[in-house]
Amino acid sequence: MSPRLPLVRTRLSDLAAQAGVSTATVSRVLNGKPGVAGETRQAVLTALDVLGYERPAALRARPAGLVGLVVPELSNPVFPAFAQAIESQLTEHGYTPLLCTQSPGGTTEDEYVETLIDHAVDGIVFASGKHADMRASRERYQRLRGRGMPIVLVNGYAEGIDAPFVSPDDAASIELSVRHLVSLGHRRIGLAIGPDRFVPARRKIDAFCAELVAHGLAGSAEEVKEQHVVGTLYTLEGGQAAASELIAAGHTGIVTGSDLMALGAIRAARQRGLSVPGDVSVVGYDDSPLVAFTDPPLTTVRQPVTDMARAAVSALLTEIHGERAPRTELLFTPELVVRGSTGAAPVA
Repeated sequence: MSPRLPLVRTRLSDLAAQAGVSTATVSRVLNGKPGVAGETRQAVLTALDVLGYERPAALRARPAGLVGLVVPELSNPVFPAFAQAIESQLTEHGYTPLLCTQSPGGTTEDEYVETLIDHAVDGIVFASGKHADMRASRERYQRLRGRGMPIVLVNGYAEGIDAPFVSPDDAASIELSVRHLVSLGHRRIGLAIGPDRFVPARRKIDAFCAELVAHGLAGSAEEVKEQHVVGTLYTLEGGQAAASELIAAGHTGIVTGSDLMALGAIRAARQRGLSVPGDVSVVGYDDSPLVAFTDPPLTTVRQPVTDMARAAVSALLTEIHGERAPRTELLFTPELVVRGSTGAAPVA
């Protein structure tokens, strides 16, 4: 018996366990045999990479082309999640992603685009880019489309751009959050959100105003904006500052624009000697990795990252292949994930 055989068996079983398939399926993939679904094949290839095995030469597919992926800074965990999901989808279709991440004072979106064009990319995916900024010029995207460059814009809609759009339903996320807090008896509910010049923030603010008025918690949208909304940055420090202001004004329920902001809100409550959720309930947004393990575990609204990534890549490949993807904005329904940071409103 060959001394290598036990090692091979162990390898197959390890790969099968990691990929969630049978050893027979792993064997079929490694030997290039037909009859394996694309997603299953990709799961096995991912298991090879995760466990540190080198892919067999026969499985090293030649890339179909290059695709640019432009995302904001990676300090907010949802953006690495988007990048990973989009990269995975591109790789599954044979494309090599070129990841471009922005940071304050660093390379700009426009500079990255020029670099991607120099690298002859076949298309570009923009996630939470300038297209989401209502004060930014749309001309940069119109120029790209004029050059025939396929693009897809994720998280933020802008009129007049000839491209597919993929977004979460921001209004629905607010409805889920507010209705959850109302069901727990909260009557003073505040919103800590990012700058309102960005489409997702504006949509959330509008939905928040409508929800509070509909539940009889405010008399008008103007009243909501003046008394129950604090604009800040999408950071832990921003959430802490906004929550401090809302708590000081008597709010017992706080809806935030990101999980990082929610963690800042929890910190703000504790600095005042208040407990979460005993005195203040906090709802995040994104369902970032690890927020299920914070103290307390964070109630949040989950963005459908994987589904959005799949739709974005599908639309881009349709454009790359010379067909026209739908120009209507694809909205994906979020999901409320209830954990330990929300509870019954405190008794007055």
